[in-house]
Amino acid sequence: MSSWKNASKAYQKPHRERHQPEARKHLGLLEKKKDYKERAEDYNAKKAQLQYLQRKALDKNPDEFYFHMVNSEVKDGVHFDKTKEVTMTTEQVKLMQTQDHRYIASRHVIEEKKVKSLQARLHNLDSDHPNKHTFFVDDEKELRKFSLTKRLDTPAELLHRRYNRLRNTDVANKNFQALAKDAETLKNVAKLRHKAYKELEARTGRNKKLATLERKIEIKKVLQDKSRTVKSRLAPETPDSAPVYVWKSERKR
Repeated sequence: MSSWKNASKAYQKPHRERHQPEARKHLGLLEKKKDYKERAEDYNAKKAQLQYLQRKALDKNPDEFYFHMVNSEVKDGVHFDKTKEVTMTTEQVKLMQTQDHRYIASRHVIEEKKVKSLQARLHNLDSDHPNKHTFFVDDEKELRKFSLTKRLDTPAELLHRRYNRLRNTDVANKNFQALAKDAETLKNVAKLRHKAYKELEARTGRNKKLATLERKIEIKKVLQDKSRTVKSRLAPETPDSAPVYVWKSERKR
């Protein structure tokens, strides 16, 4: 029986909602059920929202404090946000940012030069690297007879020194004054090296901070340019790095 009902539906006359009669065309289109459904849902949603707001207003404590009260006021029963006075124009803000960028860029260049100068100085003071002095001989016979103490003309106990290395003649003449001065010099050099490394560490950190700040100001300045379109942001801004943006590619003329 059910198959007969399903088959009969295929041949029955399709139901159509009537259109607006000719005599009532001046009143517009005749509302269909789907139109009524949309209108009823919109009406009920607005009614529920109004009821919710009325209930919130009845439950509100008039003595309750919230922070928006500081920046708002009521005039004739209507809430208004307090407008702050504009103390600087857009041109003045851009000029200040440009001056800040120039100052930070100049400080960055100065710090970078000082870091390079310190690195060059410490390269001469550093003694952790192994010696790389190379001696050349003519044949294997000379290589077997090669003696470093004879070649450098210094005692074997002083071969590890890089500078102020005493010769055999100085040791024979009992010139130990240079040796005593050398021990004192080593202490002073160690102090200077430690101080210089601390200064280098501080200046390197300051140089990185200035570079990051300079990059942040550059990106902020570019973002204010309305002629350029930002495609997306790859990485947010952090205290140690500037934000990373992808710019929309523009065809070069």
